[in-house]
Amino acid sequence: MMSYQDPPQSKLFYIGVNIDKRIRKNHPLRKIRELIDFDFIYNEVRDKYGYNGNESIPPPVILKLMLLLVLWET
Repeated sequence: MMSYQDPPQSKLFYIGVNIDKRIRKNHPLRKIRELIDFDFIYNEVRDKYGYNGNESIPPPVILKLMLLLVLWET
């Protein structure tokens, strides 16, 4: 079963650490997040998932991890 991604959390572990304040404003991943809406992948892979069983990792998360692998592998 395909699962859906929850909205991002505002605090990490609820101890007052804000990731947006910790990452510099001109980081390349911020620009990618701004330009690409990764939710398009739900429609692309919908027919690849069954209707029963355990929920999967949300497809946008897998796509983002693959993108990180490509960007930071070189």
